[in-house]
Amino acid sequence: MCAAQAVRHQGDGSAHMRSTLRKGNALPSRPNACMGTIILPFPVETTTTTPDFRTFDLAPGLLQGLDAMGIRKPTPIQEQAIPLALEGRDLIACAQTGTGKTAAFLLPLIEVIHGYKPKVEGSIRALVIVPTRELALQIDQQMQAIAYFTPITSMPVYGGSDAASFDQQKAALTGGTEVIVATPGKLLSHLNLGYVALKGLEFLVLDEADRMMDMGFIDDINRIVQFLPKDRQTLMFSATMAPPIRELAKHILHDPAEITIALSKPAEGVKQEAYVVHEPQKAPVLEHVLRTNEATSIIIFAGRKVEVKNLARHLIKRGFDAQAMHSDLEQGEREQVLLDFRNRKLRILVATNVVSRGIDIDDIDLVINYDVPRDPEDYVHRVGRTARASKKGQAITFISEVDMREFGRIEKLIGYAVQKLPLPGGFGEGPEYRPDAKAKHSNGNRRGPGGGHRGGNSRGGRPQGGGRRH
Repeated sequence: MCAAQAVRHQGDGSAHMRSTLRKGNALPSRPNACMGTIILPFPVETTTTTPDFRTFDLAPGLLQGLDAMGIRKPTPIQEQAIPLALEGRDLIACAQTGTGKTAAFLLPLIEVIHGYKPKVEGSIRALVIVPTRELALQIDQQMQAIAYFTPITSMPVYGGSDAASFDQQKAALTGGTEVIVATPGKLLSHLNLGYVALKGLEFLVLDEADRMMDMGFIDDINRIVQFLPKDRQTLMFSATMAPPIRELAKHILHDPAEITIALSKPAEGVKQEAYVVHEPQKAPVLEHVLRTNEATSIIIFAGRKVEVKNLARHLIKRGFDAQAMHSDLEQGEREQVLLDFRNRKLRILVATNVVSRGIDIDDIDLVINYDVPRDPEDYVHRVGRTARASKKGQAITFISEVDMREFGRIEKLIGYAVQKLPLPGGFGEGPEYRPDAKAKHSNGNRRGPGGGHRGGNSRGGRPQGGGRRH
């Protein structure tokens, strides 16, 4: 019997052993047939050949839930993260979207919560912190599906809800709900009111840590950590591993194991293409693509909320089945738009980066970057919305003269040139693609299809300074 099996099978008498395991001191650095991995004193970068989830010795209810969802074999991030988490190790994992990282942290925390009595009765046992309410809802839905055949309870906690939802959240935070999935701001509001039951917390999970950093939540996260017991297991998942993320990890993780999976590379199944266009050509060429492409599920990404609104209005006027998705929508409106898109009642979703990460919508046929993202990593996450779970997909990017240098940075990041397509007949010639040329400013005349100026400064082009992009 391996260590993890021994811990679970010992029941109530195993508290000391579990505590020792969680501090990472009891297990030798040797192959473990039960775990399917090796505990190493350096970052883990290899994958194993785990045949299925039974290798992890998960509870029958979890295996039943996975089987009901049609999930048969673990992904690379799951192969590596689940054994380490079950051994009680703190963990920092770098994996791009669509790799199965949500199940990589949900499965071990459900396994532990289901297998052991709580340290403190009536306390929250696992806290998952995420950057957006959409991601909180998606993770909670996946949690309910995986844990369907277990008695584990969960609740999403996020802002923008009514009084009844607030009361429901408060009841969950005080009444012993085992797993809370929360956005930082709303969770902190509840914590400041003094009633959140956290004395027996065993797991802290930070998902999309880099995105939370980008959105300015670092101070909120540090304040939240001050409310938590120090004797806990912390798992951090991030698509990138920039120095600020490592600095955060130093403060909140203890001797973490590290995993890196397919960093900063689009999935192999994504057919990446680009049109090099003058700004006035973008909207007409986009319409041509939408009319001639057979894709039935399409996401169009634009840089800012005003661009998303203008583009969605323009497409609707032109007869396309499209809706906008941005942070100005009420929560109920956002949920309905996503539901319609997920259920194929809506063909085209026009969105900001709010859905470029973490929204669990499978079988997206086509991703269109109407604007080149400023951050090359955002390009990876945008195109990662298609070709998920080893399927095929297509990504098309519109590159105007002011975007060439930025797209050149993207090509350097991914390690190859994206195919540049000739413009369709009747649209004229586009500019020469010169990624090393100095970007030209548009003198404030860069307009979206709805007529509004793009950008927010008097000089045109991209916004300057430190304002957040939405």
